[in-house]
Formats: sequence, C-alpha cells, structure tokens
Amino acid sequence: MQTDGLGKRYGQTWALRGCSLQLPAGRIAALVGPNGAGKSTLLHLAVGLLQPDAGQVRVFGQDPRDNIDALADLGFVAQDTPLYPDFTATELITMGSRLNRRWDSEIARERLTRLGIPADKPVGKLSGGQRAQVALALALAKKPRLLLLDEPVAALDPLARHEFMQALMGAVGEYGTTVLLSSHLLADLERVCDHLIVLQTAHVQLSGAVDDLLATHCRLVGPRVADGAAVPGVAAMIRASHTERQSTLLVRTDGPVDTDRWAVHDVTLEDLVLAYLGAADTRSTGTAALPEVAA
Repeated sequence: MQTDGLGKRYGQTWALRGCSLQLPAGRIAALVGPNGAGKSTLLHLAVGLLQPDAGQVRVFGQDPRDNIDALADLGFVAQDTPLYPDFTATELITMGSRLNRRWDSEIARERLTRLGIPADKPVGKLSGGQRAQVALALALAKKPRLLLLDEPVAALDPLARHEFMQALMGAVGEYGTTVLLSSHLLADLERVCDHLIVLQTAHVQLSGAVDDLLATHCRLVGPRVADGAAVPGVAAMIRASHTERQSTLLVRTDGPVDTDRWAVHDVTLEDLVLAYLGAADTRSTGTAALPEVAA
C-alpha cells in the first residue's frame, strides 16, 4: 500500500491532507492517533469506499476504487463491525464463498468453533465482542493480501484481544498477509506490530519500521538546557521537560550523543507515540513546527 499526497476533505475541513507513506508487504502496522486524526478516513480511502480530493492511494500498484481485481486482495473490518444482523455466521460464511474469488470457509468455521461462538445464532443477538470475532473470521476467510482493521479490538476483553492479536500474527506468518491496524491500545500494538504510522491533525507525523524508529530515538537526562538549544548528535527535540537544574529530553538522533554530559535511556513504542502526539498538540498552539519523520 502506498499513498502520495493523499487528501480527503468534508466541506472546508481536511480529514486527511498531504498523506504520503509506504507500507511494506508482510508487516503488521499500527495506525495510531487521537480521535479525528484521519485514521478511519485513510482506511476507507485504501479500500475504495471514499474518493480522494487530492493525491492518490495505490494498493499493490492499483487504484482500489471500483476495481474488482484490487478489491479481491483486500480485507476490511470497519469500526462498527457491520454485519447483517439477521444472518447467522454460517449464512455469512456461505454468502462470502459465493461473493469472493478466493475464499476458505474452513478458516472461518474453525476459528468460530475454537472461540465457542454459535454459528447458528443471528449475529445481531451476539455480544459486541463475538460480532467482532465473526467479522475477523470472515475477513481472514477471504485470504486477503492486505487486511485493514479499524479499531477491531475495542469491544473485546483482554483475553479475546490477546487471541485476536495472535490470529493476526498467524495470518501474516501463514499467508504473508500485510496488516494495517488502527487502535488506541498501545500496549497491545507494541506486542505485535513491527511498523508504525502516527497520524495527527490530518497529517502523517511519523512513519517507519518500529525497530528503526526506536533505534533513532532516546531519552536524555542531563543538565538544564534552554528550549530549542542545539545538542550535538540530536536531529530533533521531540519533547522536553525541565526542573531548575535538570532537563529530560526525548529526541531523534543523527549521531553520537555526549554520554559524559547526558544519561541515555531507551524508549518504548508507547513513549514514542505519546511524545509525538504531545509535541503535535504543542505545535498547534503556535510553537515551532515538529518535522515529520519517516524511517
């Protein structure tokens, strides 16, 4: 999946603007950002449900909108897991087999049986978590090359979330599926995702392989420095806090840091996401712009 200057607006408001990113095949990518950042809009553009107002999106080199060949390779679970409420899971599986070129009913049946979800009960009478699992089972039965998930675990309990994430990892390993997963649950994402995309105020703020991003960011603790002061080895200061004598900085590095002056600490994925989102919030109040980062 690749986007170049992708944008979508509703009236005079841009829900997504200038979005350029490339998602490598075979990755599980986390798509994070606050409500209203443009995550759902990006996913709906990627599956052809919306038409862009600027730029383009390509999935396996093709425009997904009204493109049967491209859509055959896509699986999508929307935020509200829309399913025909009067249909049973068995009926939905049968319908899927008749509507999709590439379909494996056994994947869906085995998954629902393992989870103890009744296949003969109308899905409208299932719990929210069970409906989410049915939607995922149907999406995996399509054997998509790219699976897009919009807040799929919001309705699941911790055990079900863990099982859901394990299923995603299994799909990537078995079928080579690429996954783009939108979620606010950073702890769950950190366990399974190897690529990160941060959206904020309709823009891509950060994008890249998790290992690369973590390797080029760290937390520095040392003597008090002024905001905006140059620090050797630091390409960008993402977030800073100060006491009277000490500064704590989350930074992106471009070279060695003076370890005699600074104590250097690794950061987690959660540290990184919260720092960039917090820095973007500060930027919106009129302070210096934070550079967009792609690794």
